Parts: sequence; C-alpha cells; structure tokens
Amino acid sequence: MKVTLIEPKAPGIHVYSKFKLPRLGLPLLGAMLQRDLGIRPTIYFQELGGLDWKDVASSDLVGISTITTTALEAYAILERVKQAGDIPVVMGGPHVTFLPEEALERGADFVMRGESEFAFIELVKRIRAGDDDFASIPGLSYPSGDGFVHNPSTPRVQHLDDLPWPDLTLIRNHEKIRVVPVLTSRGCPYNCKFCSVTKMFGRRYRFRDTADVLDELEVLHKRSRHSIFFYDDNFTANPRRTKDLLRGIIDRDLKIRWTAQARVDVVRDEEMLDLMRDSGCMFLYLGLESINPRTLESYRKEQTVQDIADAVKILHKYGIKVHGMFVLGSDEDDVNTIKDTVRFARSFRIDTVQFMVLTPFPGTTNYEGLAAQDRMLLEQCCRYNCHIVVVDH
Repeated sequence: MKVTLIEPKAPGIHVYSKFKLPRLGLPLLGAMLQRDLGIRPTIYFQELGGLDWKDVASSDLVGISTITTTALEAYAILERVKQAGDIPVVMGGPHVTFLPEEALERGADFVMRGESEFAFIELVKRIRAGDDDFASIPGLSYPSGDGFVHNPSTPRVQHLDDLPWPDLTLIRNHEKIRVVPVLTSRGCPYNCKFCSVTKMFGRRYRFRDTADVLDELEVLHKRSRHSIFFYDDNFTANPRRTKDLLRGIIDRDLKIRWTAQARVDVVRDEEMLDLMRDSGCMFLYLGLESINPRTLESYRKEQTVQDIADAVKILHKYGIKVHGMFVLGSDEDDVNTIKDTVRFARSFRIDTVQFMVLTPFPGTTNYEGLAAQDRMLLEQCCRYNCHIVVVDH
C-alpha cells in the first residue's frame, strides 16, 4: 500500500520562513506506519520543496495535516488529489479537529480529530483490508448519506513512550532541515484565551521518559550537528523533569545547541538557568504577549510587565538570547500600545521580536467569544495568518 503524507506550506512570510521547521505529526505517523503496518510512506513538507504530483497521484491513500494558516493550501491540494483519481484523502491537525465538517464539505473522505495516531493506524489497516466499517474508530469523522458521522472523541495518548520517535528521514529533501525538532511533552496547564493548545492536547502535562529523550538526542546529534528545537509548548513546565533532562545532556557530553519555548517565570530558578546555559541553550522563545497590563489580564497570561522585563535582563545575564513574541490588538490596546511595545523591545534589547495580530483561531476561547459577538471580518478563518486584522474593533 502506497501512502503519501503532506504538510502544506503557509502563504507569505512568517516566523518559520527562514527556519524551515516541519511539525512532527506526519513524521510520527510515518514511523508508526513502518512499525505497525510495514508501510514506509513518503512525506512532503512543502517548505522544503514542491509536490511530485505524479508520485502523489499514484498513492493508495493521501494524508494532509493542516493548521489554520495552511488550510487554504491544504484544500487546494485536496482538490487536486481528487482530480487525479478516486484516492482516499484523510485530513488531520488542529484546524480540521475543530472544524471537521469544513474539510468534509471540501471533499475530504475522512477527518482525524485530536490525538489520533493510533486511530489513524486502525483506519489505514481497514482501508488496506477493504473494510468499510469505520464506526468503532475513535475521533474519526466521515460522510454518511446526506450528512456526516462524528465518532466519539479519541482519548489522549497517556503514555507518550508508546509512540515511536518521529522519522524525519521520510521527508523529501530532509537533508535541507537545518534545525531539528524534538518533542518531549504534550499539554499545558495554562489557559490563554488566544491559544488552542489546551483544547487540542489538554491542560495536564504528559512527558516522555527522560532517558528515551536523551537516546533520541544522541542519535540525532550523531546524524547531524544541527541545532535542536524543543517543540514543547512550555519546555520548562516541570522544573524537576527539565533539570533531569538538561543534566543528562551534560552527563552524556552531547554538546548540542538548542532552543525552546518557555514562560518568563523560568528565570526564578537559578539552578535551571545554570543548567540551560551549560547544556547549550542559545535562545528562548518567550510568550511575552503584551506590555499593557490590562491586555495581559484579558489574555489570562498570569504574568506582569515587570516579570517580562526581569526575564529579558536575567536571561541576557546568563548569555541566553531572547525571542520575544507579542500579540497586538486586544480590546484593551490602541495605537499607543503598539508604539510602546516597540519602544519596550528596543529599550530592553530583545534579540529578536515577533509582532502578531490577535487572531481568533478555531478551538480558542477567543474564537468562541468573537464568533458569538459576530465580530470576525473574514468568513474563511483559514485566511487567518496573524498578519491580517480579522476582528472588528
């Protein structure tokens, strides 16, 4: 059985335009297909090159993973696949998890909702066997008669070590990847109103076994000397566990260079900062969000402007650079907020900054509230790319 998996390219210039960083969902599914079904799929990550349509058209099954910013391209790919023949197409990822009927109306045969790794393997197994009974596959949505069937949600993966390491070598042109992604946890206990992570992965942290992560890092480091990006939504969420991992990097003398996402409260732990510096941390991506106290409160961010200022200064003291991520455009913001934010970033010498427009992504509290108020300016939320104002103020 020939399976092709595709991660579409986002339109325009965005934060990952320079660093072509694949999400790990498809390489993980690819590893599972190999382990459980003996199928070695081809993965296309469009940021690294175009699709070989002759190859795609010869597939027995095509899977497309999409977030909201890549949804338009995902649907264009879906349409072209369907033009090539009667090839079953499965869609997954955050966007269609929250809007499954949108994908089905566009022509997808199946939508996998949520953490559907094991459910996807079961679906492929049944398609390969010619079994069209899909009622017992959790998290699956599909057309039936004049409507759609949405099977009960799939339970979240409780033991992440039951999943194999994502196989990046399945990606066409994988040798062009210059920053290697690694995921060590899922979930987030915080509940920021503009973020869909908690709806997708829950508010309880789940961690891989530390030794297993270190083994993967060792293999990846031997394969290439590129830097590591920890894809965790908050890499330092559990300080004890993060310290164990960093000590392991040092003890194994891996000498890697790494970056990660964290919250500003990481600087309250001096032992953590020492270990981060000594284990090769180059950059931390901090969700600073705003220097307007009222906006921080409305975002439910649970941090202050002073926390932000202290974090930047302390990280610089430890030789760790800061990528500051700001979200502009809350109901509490005005033009002066934007100007003040730029002045703040310059005055504290934040190394790199990212200014994004508050965008109501499906699955967020922000989306639900603004939709109820009929304040969204674009009907197609898949045009939402954090660079266009899409909320009526």
